[in-house]
Amino acid sequence: MKKTNYKLLRKGILYDLIGMSTAFIPVVGPFLDIIWAPYAAKKMSEMYKGKEGKLASIIVFIEEILPFSDFIPTFTL
Repeated sequence: MKKTNYKLLRKGILYDLIGMSTAFIPVVGPFLDIIWAPYAAKKMSEMYKGKEGKLASIIVFIEEILPFSDFIPTFTL
C-alpha cells in the first residue's frame, strides 16, 4: 500500500512539474496548455478511479486550461 502511495506521489509531482513548465515558455506556453489539459485529465482519471478520479480529472482539466493557473499543483493536492 505504501509503495502505491509513493508511486502516485512521484507521478503527481512529475505531472505538476510538466504542467507548470508551460508557464515559463513565452508565447507558445498557453497553446501547450490546450494540448496538456486533456492529457492531464486522462492521467488523473487513470491514477484515481471512481467518482473521486472523475471529479479530480475535471478539476485538473479546468486548472490546466485556464490561463495563469499553472502554478497550482493540482496533482499533488
